[in-house]
Amino acid sequence: MPRPTLLLVHGAWHGSWFWEPLISELGEFDVRTVDLPSCTGGPDELGGLEDDAETVRAAVAGIDGPVVVVAHSYGGLPVSEGVPGPAGGQVTHLVYLCAFMLDAGESLLAAAGGTPPPWWEVHERHIVARTPEAVFYNDLDPATAASAAGRLGLLSRAATETPLTRAAWHDIPSTYVVCDRDAAIPSFAQEAMAQRAGAVVHLNAGHSAAMSRPQEVASVVRGVAT
Repeated sequence: MPRPTLLLVHGAWHGSWFWEPLISELGEFDVRTVDLPSCTGGPDELGGLEDDAETVRAAVAGIDGPVVVVAHSYGGLPVSEGVPGPAGGQVTHLVYLCAFMLDAGESLLAAAGGTPPPWWEVHERHIVARTPEAVFYNDLDPATAASAAGRLGLLSRAATETPLTRAAWHDIPSTYVVCDRDAAIPSFAQEAMAQRAGAVVHLNAGHSAAMSRPQEVASVVRGVAT
C-alpha cells in the first residue's frame, strides 16, 4: 500500500500555522492542512460547522490515494462530520488529538456541559479565547506561548452550537490521543470520548501537543500511517 497523505485539521481559534512544528517532524510524508472557515476572518465573516465540514471534505477529495486525517480539539467535529465514509474508501484512519470525538446529535457546547467555560468570552456571533497561554500553551515556554496567542483568531459561536449529523469514526478506524496535562479539555473528558476509538495513546502534554511535543505526536501519527 502506498504511503498515505496526511491531512491535518486544526482546532478552534487556530489556523494551519498550528501544525508547523509537527510538519517539520514528518518530512517523509505528503502533509496537507486546511484553514477552517469558523476561525477565519472577522465576526461577520466566520463560517459554521457545515462550512468547516465541507472544507475537510473538499481537502480529502483533492488527494489521490489513501489519507490519514489528524484532528485537533474542535477539529474533531468537522472531521467526524465531513470525512467520507467507507464508500469513499480514501481515508484509512482518523487520529483525534485531544479532540472532540462526538456522535451524531452532539454539539461542542453540549459536550462542554451546556454552559460556556469561563475562559470563553462569548459575543453575539463569535467567541474570544481568554488566557490562551494558560489554557492552550501551559507546557510551552513563555515566549513561544505568547507568540502563538498573538496569532489566534475568533471562533464562530454557531459552530459550537451546531450538532453533528454523522460521525465518521463509526466506519473508519480511529486512534485517540489523550493529553494528560490539557487545561482546555480535562483528561477525564478526553478519556470518556476515547472509549469510542479503536486505540488510545496517552501523552504527558498540554492541549497543544503538536507544538510542545511534536516528536511524540509524530511518532503516533507515523505508527498509524505505516
